[in-house]
Amino acid sequence: MGGKDGMDRRSFMRKGALAVALSAAPIVSSPKGAIAGSAGKFATLIDLTKCDGCAELGIPKCVEACRRENASRFPEPRKPIRDLWPQKTHDDWSEKRDVTDKLTPYNWITVQKVQVDGQTLHIPRRCMHCDNPPCANLCPFGALRKYSDGAVVIDHASCLGGAKCKSVCPWQIPQRQSGVGIYLKLHPIPAGGGVMYKCDLCHSRLEKGLLPACIEACKGRKGEEAPMILAQRQKIAELAGEAKRRGFYTYGEKENGGTATVYLSRIPFEKINSALSSADQKPHMARVEPKLMEVNRWSKGFIFAPLGAALGALGLVLARRANGKEEK
Repeated sequence: MGGKDGMDRRSFMRKGALAVALSAAPIVSSPKGAIAGSAGKFATLIDLTKCDGCAELGIPKCVEACRRENASRFPEPRKPIRDLWPQKTHDDWSEKRDVTDKLTPYNWITVQKVQVDGQTLHIPRRCMHCDNPPCANLCPFGALRKYSDGAVVIDHASCLGGAKCKSVCPWQIPQRQSGVGIYLKLHPIPAGGGVMYKCDLCHSRLEKGLLPACIEACKGRKGEEAPMILAQRQKIAELAGEAKRRGFYTYGEKENGGTATVYLSRIPFEKINSALSSADQKPHMARVEPKLMEVNRWSKGFIFAPLGAALGALGLVLARRANGKEEK
């Protein structure tokens, strides 16, 4: 059982076994500081009164910068793409890579445009990077981690595309591309098929002391009046508090128990969400109550049940291979 296949299987088994420990402690310390070498937890502040969606450009600068930064990590599916097992469907965005008006495996930030009270709002949307992310808590194979700098990151090398991260995300942010990932070596497997993709707050850039690509592009265009800024979490809280005293509404401070993405608006977010809903635009901006206790209860079943099923499927694959060798 040596060679590349043996190593792949052993690696898979190790990742599955480690999932239990990882999910119990999803917050991982970053080895380096971020932003001018200062370690700490960061958050994004997005001022909707300043964002114009880069209306004079063909594509918003934040979207363009994100796509350029992450192009090397975009999925290159193996075709023909097999259906998800045991379903008879699969997710394929590979022929729609240029789509920018929604979140896809090839587009990790989008800018919504909506009319509210006679005003045009442009709303940059990406992962909210929750303080206690259900996606990281419930991934049965430990493919998502919450880092101490605030970023929630998917490990594409260990993701099986089961999409539980999307189903438990209040905004359904992660998106799946089939035909890629470790599952290709284990098919069929009940944990899904493919890899999930979303914004990771440019975690690798944060570790080098750099701004996320979207925020750097926004700052470069707008200077100190940039609609999107990144700062220490406490600083963002102070700015949001001052904005509320001046009559602004906020979104993201308390949603799902708190997030590292805070929006400011002169228009109540209930109205903004209603306009988004009427225009059938996603993600929504409804109020999200935290369900952390419920998440913790779910996690026990979500960790062990899929792991057992996956290992059973792995045994089936190995048995079939062994039978095939005997027949030869």
